[in-house]
Amino acid sequence: MNKETFIKELKKLNIELKETTLAMLNEYYSILKEENQKYNLTRIIEEDDVYLKHFYDSLTITKIIDINNQSICDLGSGAGFPGLVLGICFPSAKLTLIESNGKKCNFLNIVKEKLNLNNVTIINTRIEEYAKENRELYDIVTARAVAPLKHLLEYGIPLVKINGVFIAMKANVENEEQNIDNYYNKLNIKEEQRIVFNLPHENSIRTLIKYQKEKETDKRYPRRYNEIIKKDI
Repeated sequence: MNKETFIKELKKLNIELKETTLAMLNEYYSILKEENQKYNLTRIIEEDDVYLKHFYDSLTITKIIDINNQSICDLGSGAGFPGLVLGICFPSAKLTLIESNGKKCNFLNIVKEKLNLNNVTIINTRIEEYAKENRELYDIVTARAVAPLKHLLEYGIPLVKINGVFIAMKANVENEEQNIDNYYNKLNIKEEQRIVFNLPHENSIRTLIKYQKEKETDKRYPRRYNEIIKKDI
């Protein structure tokens, strides 16, 4: 996806970016390409691929939720997708990026400083540890394919405000929803909306799922990492 096509496809999402914002994304790409040699941040590094599979893909979250003026926590942000992209494109939103890998956090901080992203906070910690101490803080919590769906819910739901939402950004979730109803009951959530679509020009499947949090999360959750991966709740 070249830059011209990127702009056209964003208009279909009702997103029109200013020239200054497009310039920031371009600088972000340049930093990513340079620093990727040191940090091994992503296997997707060709410019057209980054614009489609990282930048555009990150912005598809707007198909299911309005990002403007929201407090948002991005779990396992990696090289900044979707967190940094949302921070660049929606300056009214407040983004907190959680990443356990120190080298990736160094990269995120480089981009934050070079682009003067004052609406972005980067925290180097494990998600489950952060969630134990920072409960019910965010309007929106999101994660982009960093773990199985059930694990993401247990990590993320404690961070969501009551009546806030968790947005899972996944590919195909067919094999990830066995016994998931128990998670709905224990975490006090309901599925509010689901959108399945194909990325333009490539047709790979993407799934966005919006979960609403109805009540406070039991303080037992999230469990420790070893417990989460070993046994369903």
